[in-house]
Amino acid sequence: MTPRIAIVGAGAVGGYAGAYMVQAGHDVTFVDPWPEHVEAMRARGLTISHLKDVPEFTVPVNAIHITELQSFAKQRPIDIAFVCMKSYDTAWATTMIAQYLSPGGYVVSLQNCINEEAIAGIVGWGRVLGAIASLITVELTGPAQVKRAAGKSGASHTVYRVGEPHGRISPRAEFVTSLLALSDSALTTPNLWGERWSKLVANVMGNGIAAATGLVAKEATADDAIRAFAARLGSEAIRVGQALGYDLEEILHLDPEIIARAGEGDEAARRAYDAQRLADTQKPGGGAHRASMGQDMVKGRRTEIEFLNGFVVARGAELGIAAPANAALTGIVKRVERGEAQPSPELIRGLRLN
Repeated sequence: MTPRIAIVGAGAVGGYAGAYMVQAGHDVTFVDPWPEHVEAMRARGLTISHLKDVPEFTVPVNAIHITELQSFAKQRPIDIAFVCMKSYDTAWATTMIAQYLSPGGYVVSLQNCINEEAIAGIVGWGRVLGAIASLITVELTGPAQVKRAAGKSGASHTVYRVGEPHGRISPRAEFVTSLLALSDSALTTPNLWGERWSKLVANVMGNGIAAATGLVAKEATADDAIRAFAARLGSEAIRVGQALGYDLEEILHLDPEIIARAGEGDEAARRAYDAQRLADTQKPGGGAHRASMGQDMVKGRRTEIEFLNGFVVARGAELGIAAPANAALTGIVKRVERGEAQPSPELIRGLRLN
């Protein structure tokens, strides 16, 4: 029997991956808290567009409001629930969908931050998988409209990485990989935690900066002071991850050690870091997108700063490793979020932590 799939949070990533699952004939229900988005999906389907190479398409989808989820009590249970909510909404969203899981059903965290532990606290570790979407550059630009600021990555970059918390390759992890591979390149990894922390580092280096400065990725990378500050952020996060024992993967097309040393002042590493980061801005798309936390700030939404840069600070403190750049950025973003400061590059340049 075809598994029944729920996408809890049909935003940019959930909407993008889920649309391709529907297109392939899978039984998918989108559950979302934004009423206008749900109604638009019901009325005209979900539209997916790309910056280049891929024709725009629209698929009819089954979309429901979170207030309608109780109807699942009289329906076939959910076999796979992709939680694609913001990190601060993980616990309640998991609790909400958990009661409708089939006996062998499980939850996949397809999110930016490290939320598997929060999910496991609700459904148990045996019912949790993690999935990373790396450099996917998607945005929910309006109700029922998802745009990707690139074409497909394909063989040039593996977008999705799926893994079990215990590190073994399982049939269910491979099946989830096959679902995500419908939308772009995907692999099943025995290194979920290393992949998770590597993605965290990439987000730590870009998301908070976008929220604090108001710049798109290309503009922030082109600024010498801000690019150097990003290296400091990444360096602190990498050293904490290494101290935790994680086997880190490539980050932003760079060896983690190059980023770490660049942030610590090594001149050769800094040259290599600068060259790669600036080269990335020259590629098609080239960072013309706004990182997700920057999108949140523009839309007046709460950010995930406590779950990214703030998380690095907290984990570092447990290990006796200071992360002053990440602490400073966390404070800045919270100030901007509260309306106490306006987004500006000067908020970063003025720190003189580059």
